[in-house]
Amino acid sequence: MKQAFLKFERWCTSISMAGACVMLVIASTLGMFQIITRFVLEQPAEWSEILIRLSLIWMVFLGIPAAFRQGAMVSVDVLYRWSPPRIKRILDWVVGLAALTLIAIIIWWGWDYAMRGRVQSMAGLESISMFWGYVAMPIGGLFCVIGILGNMLDPQHHELETAT
Repeated sequence: MKQAFLKFERWCTSISMAGACVMLVIASTLGMFQIITRFVLEQPAEWSEILIRLSLIWMVFLGIPAAFRQGAMVSVDVLYRWSPPRIKRILDWVVGLAALTLIAIIIWWGWDYAMRGRVQSMAGLESISMFWGYVAMPIGGLFCVIGILGNMLDPQHHELETAT
């Protein structure tokens, strides 16, 4: 069961990381487009700025699950380094439960904001609802839950291994 969940977690984290990479490509491409239209053609495209912001928001919320999975988000380095293995395991669970609590709050309020924002339109791009900006929080949060649970079952501490 544990191995099946970890396989599912790897697949989910890969999907979210691929989505984050796509959003980075979109943001950088639109940024170049905006520079060209604004400074070369002197005809700025107002809609590109809001799409850059939207893609950066999605990039962050889709990239966070990979950081949670690698154990690179919340840690107490000194306490963790000085603790025996049994205490390290307890710390892993305490940090994991705290992260799950935070992510549950983000999912709850993110969904609430998305539902409220569905009747609003984005300034500069009136054809897109604010729902699409806010829904990044609960979707990214769901991927985070899977990454956090994966890290609790199979702890990784890449940030501690590379720290000096």
